[in-house]
Amino acid sequence: MSSHTSYIEKNKNRFIEELFSLIRIPSISADSAYSSHMQTAAQAVVDALRNAGCTHTELCPTAGFPIVYGEKIIDPALPTVLVYGHYDVQPPDPLDLWDTPPFEPEIRKTDLHPEGAIFARGACDDKGQMFMHIKALEVMEHNGGTPCNVKFMIEGEEEVGSDNLETFVRANTKKLVNDVILISDTGMLANDIPSITTGLRGMSYVEVEVTGPNRDLHSGLYGGAVANPINILTKMIASLHDANNRITIPGFYNEVEDLSTAERADFKNIPFSLENYQNSLDIDSVYGEEGFSTLERKSIRPTLDVNGIWGGYTGEGAKTVIASKAYAKISMRLVPNQNSEEITKLFIDHFTSIAPKGVTVKVTPHHGGEAYVMHPDGLEFQAASKAYIETFGKAPIPVRDGGSIPIVALFEETLQSKTVLMGFGLDSDAIHSPNEHFGVFNFLKGIETIPHFYKHFTKMQQENQ
Repeated sequence: MSSHTSYIEKNKNRFIEELFSLIRIPSISADSAYSSHMQTAAQAVVDALRNAGCTHTELCPTAGFPIVYGEKIIDPALPTVLVYGHYDVQPPDPLDLWDTPPFEPEIRKTDLHPEGAIFARGACDDKGQMFMHIKALEVMEHNGGTPCNVKFMIEGEEEVGSDNLETFVRANTKKLVNDVILISDTGMLANDIPSITTGLRGMSYVEVEVTGPNRDLHSGLYGGAVANPINILTKMIASLHDANNRITIPGFYNEVEDLSTAERADFKNIPFSLENYQNSLDIDSVYGEEGFSTLERKSIRPTLDVNGIWGGYTGEGAKTVIASKAYAKISMRLVPNQNSEEITKLFIDHFTSIAPKGVTVKVTPHHGGEAYVMHPDGLEFQAASKAYIETFGKAPIPVRDGGSIPIVALFEETLQSKTVLMGFGLDSDAIHSPNEHFGVFNFLKGIETIPHFYKHFTKMQQENQ
């Protein structure tokens, strides 16, 4: 047993309890009612970094919630790893679907986590995965020290679009200078099948509002005589996909790259059971764009989904009303070469053009970001691969992920460094959903694996100089 592994085994209960303390803070960035908790969470991260071994920490104010910065610089001549993560979490709604309160973490065994999983909002996304890096620093510091320099940038607005992160990064390029960026906000295929995310989709997120009459109307007196905004909105949304589930917005696919037959064949080498996938979701069939497999649909193809829709009366009992307004939130996941601003404009132009007479349409863009691809032959990937081999006993599989971390493309543009996405969660961990969880095995395995990345990256970087 290595000194790292021995230290983790001895301190694992403390590590978990410290994570519980952070999880118990309801740091919901989307709801202003939780602003004070956001500040508390940011300070808790500062304290954790200082206790783990950072020699400098600070709360950096932004126009929104603060960014936590920490560093351990041992020699400017050595490589520098910049760790990114976020301390904010998604709202826990709907609360009635949680088996236990979302901010009272509890360990329960599951089929995929026989050793137990931590159930709580933020357990996986991203407090648990971010906290792995803080504990990995502690592990290294107690076993000879870090082999290179390390910096931490932990933000509080990832779940609401990271609106102030770009301003901070562009204003602090010297502070943030690094040789590689390390993020754990993704997942792996299975606990016995490690993988590294080599691609992320971009994002365009908008909110639409359809307005009809100047007030809510009696559906008996006015039904059939005026446009019903809810009826109209649902028809407009339905028209955004054709019979083959392709998006109908003109120009939407213009920049979409068609992968070669060989590249698409690589997906067949990824372990995947369609039956297990369907069973885990309690569905009898998959659904999506014609001509593509499930793995392709959820990683290399763009999508358009309604994330929320509302209007009219939704309370108990009946109220016969034609609502004055109807609303929807819509997200589009984008692939490399698709520009989020261009896609947002295409959506606005198309959606407003298909509105019938009798209603007006307003589209409000919320946030967006670009897709990202990392090639497995790069030094960064190879260092990560060696780390996984040491702790899992096998090489990780490169996988394109369907999620979005918009700031990854920003980092490459502004800081001129590559990002390694070493995620340790599973697709079944229910992030953004009720009963989110993160395996105890995964949490501890991440802490064990990350120090090996530092070791291999430092060695490989020095050999390449």
